[in-house]
Amino acid sequence: MQGFYTLFRKEILRFWKVAFQTVAAPVLTALMYQLIFSHVMSRHIDVYPGISYTAFLIPGLAMMSMTQNAFANGSSSLIQSKITGNIVFLLLSPLGPLQFFAAYLAAAIVRGLVVGLGVIAITAWFGMPLPQAPLWILAFALLGCGVLGALGIIAGIWAEKFDQLAAFQNFIILPLTFLSGVFYSIDSLPPLWRTVSHLNPVFYMIDGFRYGFFGQSDVDPWLALGVVGLSFILLSSLGLWMIKVGYKLRH
Repeated sequence: MQGFYTLFRKEILRFWKVAFQTVAAPVLTALMYQLIFSHVMSRHIDVYPGISYTAFLIPGLAMMSMTQNAFANGSSSLIQSKITGNIVFLLLSPLGPLQFFAAYLAAAIVRGLVVGLGVIAITAWFGMPLPQAPLWILAFALLGCGVLGALGIIAGIWAEKFDQLAAFQNFIILPLTFLSGVFYSIDSLPPLWRTVSHLNPVFYMIDGFRYGFFGQSDVDPWLALGVVGLSFILLSSLGLWMIKVGYKLRH
């Protein structure tokens, strides 16, 4: 556990020392989305009964910010370590694959949660009601950050240069995020796009997280929890395997 804690602490300090960039900037971005979309779209979009569009946006923006930053934490740290060559010091240490993976994953979850709390705190004054099911909020926050944190570790191991990592973010992470119901309810979509949305695991993270606040959702929260939980298991298993065999780390 000493090795796990040391690496975990190092990863926490890495993003916290530049908190203005890694925490404050995403919170400010979410606030800009909230201000612009609530002003422009609130009169044109109907969401859940009794829920204003302004309040509807808050959980979606919080989860979007959490997942994007959980992904960025592990992926950026690993690609930097590989390019600078200091990854060799971790590989030569007595850390096992599980400790290696768990430390990066835990740090990614912490960064995601810190950003999410910041987003909720700064946007709550727009009129968000009291949470209806706090345990659902916690479950989806942890699993959502865990899924994207594990995906970030996979991307960081796979990428050999920053261009490849940027392509991963632009062509996979951003489409999954923006087509997940952050800014709308999928019930308002045509049947084809509604079906496509149901194939997007990020949709289930946002929908389940939103259920915890409003007690209303587009799909059953247990189904959403199952999809997100299965995604976490699959991606974590893949990331752990990549570390264990040394994929693009030792060869």
